[in-house]
Amino acid sequence: MPAPTEAALAARLQQLGALREAIGRVVVGQDEVVEQLLIGLLAGGHCLIEGVPGLGKTLLVRALGQALALDFRRIQFTPDLMPGDIIGTEILEEEHGTGRRRFTFQRGPVFTHLLLADELNRTPPKTQSALLEAMQERTVSYAGVTHVLPQPFFVLATQNPLEQAGTYPLPEAQLDRFLLHIRVDYPDEAEERAILVQTTGSATPVIEPVMEGAEVLALQALVREVHLGEDLLAWIVRLVRATRPQQGGSASVREALRWGAGPRAGQALVLAAKARALLHGRLAATRVDLKALAAPVLRHRLLLSFSAEAAGRSTDAVIAELLAAVPFPA
Repeated sequence: MPAPTEAALAARLQQLGALREAIGRVVVGQDEVVEQLLIGLLAGGHCLIEGVPGLGKTLLVRALGQALALDFRRIQFTPDLMPGDIIGTEILEEEHGTGRRRFTFQRGPVFTHLLLADELNRTPPKTQSALLEAMQERTVSYAGVTHVLPQPFFVLATQNPLEQAGTYPLPEAQLDRFLLHIRVDYPDEAEERAILVQTTGSATPVIEPVMEGAEVLALQALVREVHLGEDLLAWIVRLVRATRPQQGGSASVREALRWGAGPRAGQALVLAAKARALLHGRLAATRVDLKALAAPVLRHRLLLSFSAEAAGRSTDAVIAELLAAVPFPA
């Protein structure tokens, strides 16, 4: 891919600014959350958004869906949801005229560009696993036939904290398929007041589409052209390997973790850092991008030990220790 001209780059950045502005019409505050969601979009990865009910997780994803001229579907995950409710199923049809009967695959809601998997962890692992192939391969296999999903394809899943009643932990294989694990916290006082004003009046914000599928794909291609130095690439490899108790790491990490991150974590950190650089108008990723995204990339890929859980340690605290133990190149 040839290097973009300054005019082309400026036009792409203007599109990203318009996308942020459109989301901001209905989502108050949460600037870091919105940025990480856009990073997932640019990097071509799926995002897992976690927070207690009522913080606007679903609203945020809906706003993104409205701002993009893409097919958007929502699945409300419940304990009685079945895999066929997601990927589709075969139905018996009768041909008019001949009277012949044949099975036809009826596509499920996963055949879309932007899929909101709302409260993903309220359904059992059997149903959660229906998304595994779609998230990794962008295909759905049924009755020996492989069906290709539309491009671009994103799964933006929300989940409630595992401590809440009626939730099921997501399998590690599925967690690893999410590029970023985004945490949504409570708004500050000024933001909470603005939310009350905006949502209890008669005015309803309207979001107009600002970007089409071809433009999203062009931005994703541009992200892969962003430069990442060899020294930072080597640092990413050291950081990911330092999460694995089986391969050394500090004594603190070996005590805190039962399982570390795989190679997919390194891929995610590279792409996410490049996407963040582009989002900030740069064609080269820096250590600032890597530090900002280390926690969202790693927090769902690390399995805490029993002793760490008993001591109340969090994955974010362990990641902070890792960042201190693996210094950037001079």
